[in-house]
Amino acid sequence: MARDRAIVLVSGGMDSCVTAAMAVSRFEAAFLHVSYGQRTESRERECFDAIADHYEVKDRLVARLDHLARIGGSSLTDPGIPVGEADLARTDIPATYVPFRNAQFLAAAAAWGEATGARHVFIGAVEEDATGYPDCRRSFFDCFEKTIAAGTRPGGALSIATPVIAMTKSEIIRKGTAMGAPLHLTWSCYREERVACGTCDSCALRLRGFRNAGMTDPLPYR
Repeated sequence: MARDRAIVLVSGGMDSCVTAAMAVSRFEAAFLHVSYGQRTESRERECFDAIADHYEVKDRLVARLDHLARIGGSSLTDPGIPVGEADLARTDIPATYVPFRNAQFLAAAAAWGEATGARHVFIGAVEEDATGYPDCRRSFFDCFEKTIAAGTRPGGALSIATPVIAMTKSEIIRKGTAMGAPLHLTWSCYREERVACGTCDSCALRLRGFRNAGMTDPLPYR
């Protein structure tokens, strides 16, 4: 029997890589990457292609949302806003938050999904990040599912799958390792594209995750 089609948002990061591993094990997967003028855009694109190659996914699309860089408001897209040092105890919204980014990613995925008969959209959002990023909460994805249903043709609605949303980084790493996900092909650093800084929030979360999992991160750090 033919498998259902799923659109998988693959940033090139660790969470989306493990999410992709879960999706390809169950569905006919198409990979979607979004470039939006982020600091590490080139490295993330390389990682996306490497992960897609690893899973032999031929059906892939790179969407450009350059307006997010022009809108600004985030240290990921505005070179005038510095990426701060890691503060994993923070409860406010950090400078790295890109305003309403995930909604725009999901809109692109839903459009491609509706056009190609997909039934699901996979995104590697993690609730551990939700204190800082309001668009990483499951409640947000539940609302967006309703938006897709309201704005697509009859039969065009898609579910939004968030399989790692309740996991910690260490659990994601263990799950990915058990599934043979190519974590060595991923990138997490907010600042650098060749040697990770090791001190931004994303690097700190990743390093803590590997440490708590009892494993060594394969990426190079300063």
